Amino acid sequence: MAGTVARPTPRATGAGPEATVTVRRKGTRPRRRFAGAGAVLVGGALLAGCASMPDGGEVKSVDSPQQRADADAQVRVYGVPPRKNEQPLELVMGFLEATTSDDTDYETARQYLAKGMRGRWDPSATTTVLSQTPQVRVERTGGDREPGYTVTLTGRRVATVDARHAYKPGEGEFKTQLHMAREDGEWRIDGLEPGLVLGVADFQRIYRSVNKYYFAELGQGASGAGKSREVLVADPVYLRKRIDPVTSTVKALLDGPTSWLDPVAATAFPTGTRLEDQRLSIDDSNGLKVRLNDKVAGANQDQCLRMAAQLLYTVQESAKATDVTLQREDGSRLCVLGKEQARYYAPDLTSGRPDRQYFVDGQHRMVSLADGDDEARRVAGPLGADGSAPLRSVAVDRTERRAAGVSANGQALYVASLQAGAPLGEARLTVRGGTGARTGLTAPSWDGLGDLWVADQDADRPRLLRLPGGTGAPEEIQVPGLDGGRITGLRIAADGVRIALLVTKGDHTVLRLGRVERRGGAGHNALSVQELRNVAPRLVDVNAVSWAGASRLLVAGNEQGGLQQLQYVETDGSQANGSGLPGITGVRGVAASENPGKAQALVAEGDGGVVRLLPDTNWKLVGKEGTAPVYPG
Repeated sequence: MAGTVARPTPRATGAGPEATVTVRRKGTRPRRRFAGAGAVLVGGALLAGCASMPDGGEVKSVDSPQQRADADAQVRVYGVPPRKNEQPLELVMGFLEATTSDDTDYETARQYLAKGMRGRWDPSATTTVLSQTPQVRVERTGGDREPGYTVTLTGRRVATVDARHAYKPGEGEFKTQLHMAREDGEWRIDGLEPGLVLGVADFQRIYRSVNKYYFAELGQGASGAGKSREVLVADPVYLRKRIDPVTSTVKALLDGPTSWLDPVAATAFPTGTRLEDQRLSIDDSNGLKVRLNDKVAGANQDQCLRMAAQLLYTVQESAKATDVTLQREDGSRLCVLGKEQARYYAPDLTSGRPDRQYFVDGQHRMVSLADGDDEARRVAGPLGADGSAPLRSVAVDRTERRAAGVSANGQALYVASLQAGAPLGEARLTVRGGTGARTGLTAPSWDGLGDLWVADQDADRPRLLRLPGGTGAPEEIQVPGLDGGRITGLRIAADGVRIALLVTKGDHTVLRLGRVERRGGAGHNALSVQELRNVAPRLVDVNAVSWAGASRLLVAGNEQGGLQQLQYVETDGSQANGSGLPGITGVRGVAASENPGKAQALVAEGDGGVVRLLPDTNWKLVGKEGTAPVYPG
């Protein structure tokens, strides 16, 4: 008979923190066992099993409970092996469920495979994320003497995760096939593609986003105070939540940067470096000891400290280590790095202070606002109190000693000191202006190296420009991949190797993240922005963007046919946790701190002026006629 749909009923057995919840499907044995602390609620529907195999090819949906994603971080899900005389449809359902379990190496899922496939199947090769769990079609193949079944899985793909754990959004139709044959009198899967196929609810329950850290490749021509500083850049990946998180995080770091970041990032670990210990953990004093193979034996103290810095910042989200000890293969100590010493390498070291915001007031002058202030005050110098130049937008360098301002008509870019009596000086850049916000120059942006970035929105000759050191001659930066669009907004990351771009083509503006590559010899760098990636795929129109952490962006935009939203997105295009924010209308500008050290204020330009959202409060008006809010950067 064909399967029927039944709502599973959780049955708790035992008592205390080790209670187990078993989910039973109507007419079948338990498929999953959930174990964890306290009571667990499981909702949704599971496809029922069959007493006999249908000859037809009817499509059936294998739905997972939507409510279980992250319902309880301590819940462990265990697969159930195939039972004797299991029929093909029931077998493939059991296999799909077993792939969502917390088995370390998918031991239970492999029991559904033919013996020759168990060692060859590589579940880590790729993970395909579908909008729902896959639909299943089973068709009989072969003759009566050697019967078999072809199983087709289909669904709507929303993303993939590659072998290096990098997430890539991308919608489209998905289809793959499995094959079943008899082995020792039982049906087993004897043909399938490498990798996993998961519904988005299961993916969110099983996986977590982790930032790995590598050193930015800044080239020999990098300018400013950040030139000699070791700049760490975040590289987000997705790892399984409950499978030895510290060890899996360190192994992912040793694998090297993801393919998108690799051209602009480097690791201090020698090629071929691997763990000697198969399981890592934080000791009672919150220290982490990591024993590596002989590839690190020749590392000097400086290289060892750089390796330790990468490790310390990478594991912080998995375990709050206070220090990292690197050991040679024989267990002897190579170096130790504590949190205080590691501040030299901190990813947020070039981000700027997180407790002060800036915007342009109703008289087109630059004002500042500290977290504890109720009203904004004009800054010292020609862009603020002196009022030498009416402004449309501003940017403050990460040291908060200088600011850049675009004139009210969008035609001129000025750079001036934030000190009383400082001169305005000549414009560093002049272009053709216009009457609209998307004419003339965009709002500028400073990286953590002291360079200033801005785009000319000239419809006939749109350009991305960099001013080395903030005052050098403007250099045009090549941006292949714009596909006829022009840059109408930008925010450069503090690390100087990632840039968020608003790209307008026709009536729509989308968000793209680009990789800043530096090529060239001593004294000269040829810069370009490469491999633009879509990091807000659900938004068909984006109005504003700001960096909001090491690998997170704050974005205002609209989905197809929907109202404007203010939300966080990750730089790999995945949805950030806790992305819901109180709504405001008509957002044209947003500002968030790139420093992730504490809860920060958000600032936005809406229909009523500039508003601010402090932690645990609602939006509050701070500038009735204000525009263009920014943090340093």
